[in-house]
Formats: sequence, structure tokens, C-alpha cells
Amino acid sequence: MLTQTSNQLNSFIFSTPEMSQVFSTQAQLRAMARFEWALTCALEKCGLAAGGSGNLLKSLLQAEFIEIESLVSEGKLSGNIAIPFVRQLTAVVKSQNEPAARSIHLGATSQDVLDTALVLQIRDALTLLNRGIDNLTDVVARQVKKHAGTLLAGRTWLQIGPPTTLGLKLAGTLTALRRTGSRLQQSASRLLVLQFGGAVGTRSALGKHGPQVAAELAQLLELRDPEMPWHTERDNLAEVVQVLSLLTGSLAKFARDIVLLMQSEVAEVSEGGNADRGGSSTMPHKHNPVACAAVIAIHFTMPGLAGTMLSAMPQEHERAVGLWQAEWETIPEAFRRTAAALGYALDIAEHLQVDAAKMQANLDATLGLPMAEAVSVALTRTIGKSKSHDLLRLATDRVLRERRPLAEVLGLMPEVTAHLSAAEIDQLLDPRNYLGSVDQFIGQVLEEDNAYS
Repeated sequence: MLTQTSNQLNSFIFSTPEMSQVFSTQAQLRAMARFEWALTCALEKCGLAAGGSGNLLKSLLQAEFIEIESLVSEGKLSGNIAIPFVRQLTAVVKSQNEPAARSIHLGATSQDVLDTALVLQIRDALTLLNRGIDNLTDVVARQVKKHAGTLLAGRTWLQIGPPTTLGLKLAGTLTALRRTGSRLQQSASRLLVLQFGGAVGTRSALGKHGPQVAAELAQLLELRDPEMPWHTERDNLAEVVQVLSLLTGSLAKFARDIVLLMQSEVAEVSEGGNADRGGSSTMPHKHNPVACAAVIAIHFTMPGLAGTMLSAMPQEHERAVGLWQAEWETIPEAFRRTAAALGYALDIAEHLQVDAAKMQANLDATLGLPMAEAVSVALTRTIGKSKSHDLLRLATDRVLRERRPLAEVLGLMPEVTAHLSAAEIDQLLDPRNYLGSVDQFIGQVLEEDNAYS
């Protein structure tokens, strides 16, 4: 029997096991313990903690000493879990070495341990996301190369336009992934920094030792020591959530295009997978785009998380009331959802089934109308743009009215045959002759991909 009070039945859509582990309760507690260990080591090196204190805290890095229920109940009273965490840590250390307990948390404030622990978790989360982006980039690049010449109709305003290739469509996804990967790296360079300022960001409790303790603390945690504490300057955290939203947006664009190409009336591509995938509870013939749906659903929730981070930026004075706390669940949730979107997108890209024959058939079914622009451009050289456009408009209207191929209709128009032979018309109406710079674009994208490998 299910006894949990919150509904976790649909959580498979919104995270991955790996990212859930990064932001788990135990992972946060271990990150907090790591901060306190590093701080104690830094204090010991500066002569502000008893000898051996660092080694004693190192034995507690797994945070197994923490009583979770007590931590939560006391956290409700104190406003955050750092205060009861430090109390429990101090009690454990005191039971083993009273002098070592005297320096625990010296010079720090609750926000220092919580913010730095979050940064440590984000560093692990970014490692997972970067790996996911790299994997997806590799797969999409292979699909771009494989389908560089796979012809399909371009579509504008959901209407068929001149031809393009599936490879070029996927190349757009590839370049967007590269840009977001670069944005994440840039964001990380600003975000992966120590938070250590004490009560109001002055480190006054440490006196002249403040800079040395901070530098040593940052080095032990392998974080950059920033110019100053950033207790209420939250732009770096807000930035990374905006970048995550951009990433899920690009993934959702990719997924939405696949969904549209999967429509029964189009049926040019399909999500791969086993026979049970995408089934319907009532319609045996259905093959629903379940991975695409997950990516789109995830992105639909991301602007709300990004908006929360932007709204939480004007934090009061040196320490905030409420706005800092609003970040606590928002940031982990953004990472969890982004990881899930990447996983689903990778599944789509890896198992994408392409029906090139249906793509060609859909183009053929248009009676040559998408190639009207090619004929208009050719006629422009002899009769001018306005007149050629009007002629092709008349021709396409007749095609639609009489359901006759465009080539046939053009052959019956003296205004056209006076300038173009039947062979020239056929050549102009061949979609493969009207792909413009597709090969160049794909070549440039794949060449850049090789430059990154």
C-alpha cells in the first residue's frame, strides 16, 4: 500500500536517477560537511583551530552522524537546516575532542555553508549536463551526416515550402546545443566560487586572518575565491537557470519538430523503440511520441523556474528575507528537469526512424507547388520579379483548382514557354536542384564539430 503523502508517480518524467542523487538529502549534507571540514582545515592552518581538528572532521564527511528528523524539526524553528546541522556536528566532534569543537563554523554564517554546498552540488550537476550535451551532440552530428541529403519539404507557418534536407534541420539543433554548451561553461566560470562572508559579508569575526582563511578554504574545495562575498547578489545563480531554460527550449524545438513530422498525415519520422512504446490504452494502432512529449512538457515548466530566479534577485541589504529561501527548491528542480530533457532528447536522436520515401512522396503529392519559387526566380531574369511572380501565382491557382501538376500547367502557358523550355522547366521543378547552400551549411557545421572533437 502506498503511504507517502506527495505524489511521486510521475517523477520519472522530470528527473534522472543521477541528477536526483546530486540533489538528494544525503548529497546536500555531505556537501555541507565538506564545507565545514575545509573551513576547519583552513582555520587550523592559520592557527585558529586546534591541531588535528581537520582530520577529525574528515572522518565525518559522509554526514552519517546527522539525525534527519531532528534536523528538519529544528530547521523549521531556525529558518534553515544549517543551524541544527552545525549543532549536531559540534556535538559529535565535542564527544571525541572538545578543543576541536571550539572552532567549528568559526567566521561563517548559515548562508555560507548552504550556498557553498549548493555550489558544490551544482558543480557535480554541471558535470552530468555537460556529459549529456556531449553525448547528444555526438549523436545529432552523426544523424546530420547520415541525412545530409535526405530530402524533405521545408515548412513555413506549417505550410509546405521549398525543399530542404533532414540533415540541415538537425544541424540547427546541433548548433543550438553547441551554443548552450558554451553558455554553460561561461556561466560555470562565474558561478563555481566560494561563499564565505560571515554575518554581513565582512568576515569580521576572523579579523586579519579573513583573507588567508578564505583563500585556503577555496583551495581545499577547488573553488575560486571571489572578489567579495555574494550573499544578496544572485545574478550568477539566476544566470545558470536562464541558461538551463535556453537548453530545454532548444531541446523542445527539436522535439516539437519531430512530433509534427510524426503526425499520421505526415509520417516522415518516428520515435524508435520496442513495440510497447507509445501505445494507447484504447487504440491498438497508436504509436505516440512519448519522449517528445516529455521534453516539451519539461520545457513548459522551465520559464516559471527561470522567472522565480529573476524575481528573487532584489534581495534586501546584506541578507535576504524569503527571496533567498525561494531559490532552495527552484535551482535543484531546474537541474533535475534539464537532465531529464537531455536524456529524452538523446533517446529521440539515437532511435529516430526516418522514412525518406514518405518524405519524397509528400513532396510529390504537392504537384510541384513548392518549386514555384524556383521557376519564378528563373523568369525574373528575363521578365522581372513582379511579372514572374504574378505568372506563377496564376499557375499555382490553376494547379490547385484543376489538380494538375505544375509542370503541365506551365507548359500550357505561352508567357512561360516563351522563355523556358520543357527541359528547363523539369530541371527547375526538381527539388534536388533547389537546395541552395545546404551542402555548404552542413559542411561548415560538421567541420566545426570536428574542430571540437
